[in-house]
Amino acid sequence: MPHEQIEAPDDTAVRTALWRAMHLQVDPPPHVIEDEIGLQLAAPGADWRDRPDMDPQATSGFRAAIVARARFIEDLIAEHADRGVTQYVILGAGLDTFAQRKPELASRLQIFEVDQPGTQAWKRRRLAELGYGIPDRLHLVPVDFEADASWSEQSGAAGFDPGRPAVIVSTGVTMYLTKDTTTATLRQVAGLAPGSTLAMTFLLPTELVEASDRPGLRSSEEGARASGTPFISFYTPQEMLTLAREAGFKNPGHVPGALLTERYFTDRTDGLRPSSGEDLLLATT
Repeated sequence: MPHEQIEAPDDTAVRTALWRAMHLQVDPPPHVIEDEIGLQLAAPGADWRDRPDMDPQATSGFRAAIVARARFIEDLIAEHADRGVTQYVILGAGLDTFAQRKPELASRLQIFEVDQPGTQAWKRRRLAELGYGIPDRLHLVPVDFEADASWSEQSGAAGFDPGRPAVIVSTGVTMYLTKDTTTATLRQVAGLAPGSTLAMTFLLPTELVEASDRPGLRSSEEGARASGTPFISFYTPQEMLTLAREAGFKNPGHVPGALLTERYFTDRTDGLRPSSGEDLLLATT
């Protein structure tokens, strides 16, 4: 049965946008990523920083993990755009603001933001209200992943060309989906044009998370369940690599979260470090 379509983003999408803004407001430079447009979209009210999930100290690891994965993805997009790739698909786009924040790079791409119909309707309205609008290169594609997993067909109707290379990104999504739905996505991407790249995050089982981060993970699970979007799928790196191979990828790769910490946080002196628990699958057709 299709999910009820409410014209609003879900709580997790808003929280991610607020953490990205919080990084600019409370963490000293250099900033891993600069994004306050998501805060403008969410318009959470003047007291948003008083929310328990915005506590600067208690949630610093989550905040750092969110900006680390965002920076990794944007570096990946820039790298592939320089190689001539012109299509970028964001699965579960939420309040993603790449198209608004990186206009020069975005102008070289056709960007397909895929998310729930209610979220897309809300975002279309908010972009208009803020004066950004929807340029020709940006396509908001409404898809209910669980009820209708044909995101590739819906993107195709919006102009996506499966015969040309693309970068497909799914961050902070797989934990909310059944393994069958994620497997279907892997198969769809594996069938795209040679030279296409998938970057997909996944949550690790509790026993693979650093002991110091387990209370935070449990708190996140409880919060997600309370907001109606429970975590239902966890993967070991080997499980995710096996799923990717079975879907048709020949040499999928595992990018541990620790690699992002090393890349973007090594020289920081403020102690800001991403929490463990989320890794990436990186695979090319």
